Amino acid sequence: MDPCQDAGMTTERMEVQRVIATDPATIFAVLCDPHGHVTIDSSGMLMDATGDPVTAVGDSFVVHMDRESLNDYPMGRYDVTVTISTFVPDGEIAWTILGQIRPAIGHVYGYSLAPVDEGTLVTSYYDWSAIDAVWRDAGIFPIISEGALRASLGILARTVAPGGFGASG
Repeated sequence: MDPCQDAGMTTERMEVQRVIATDPATIFAVLCDPHGHVTIDSSGMLMDATGDPVTAVGDSFVVHMDRESLNDYPMGRYDVTVTISTFVPDGEIAWTILGQIRPAIGHVYGYSLAPVDEGTLVTSYYDWSAIDAVWRDAGIFPIISEGALRASLGILARTVAPGGFGASG
């Protein structure tokens, strides 16, 4: 499969992939750091974060959000708690989000990392297959587009491997 092509897309999950010219540990460190999430966000919603880097399933941190960039719901500034649901060092990290909205939505964001000759094949995924029926019936998913997932991978590549495209080591 061409690493620039979609790994998979269903009506309840999307995945995009990109080879990034660095090792999995470097990428994983960004994904474990609350400020790393803000740095690589392409949606413009993540404004800042509070908390320590995560090290295990169940760890959490707070992200300070502003939905204005999506221009869909007038929520203003708000906080969400990111809770790690999958943690495989240098291999995969995923999380759920809890904000003021109840019931909790139940969508999952994550990244899986696989070493390849050129660096790391990074798969970014967004899964809303287990969302609460209230939100399924509302018909608001996906909230984040495939383009936003793909753009975040580009920002991640720029963040961890500056000049990585065609650069000599």
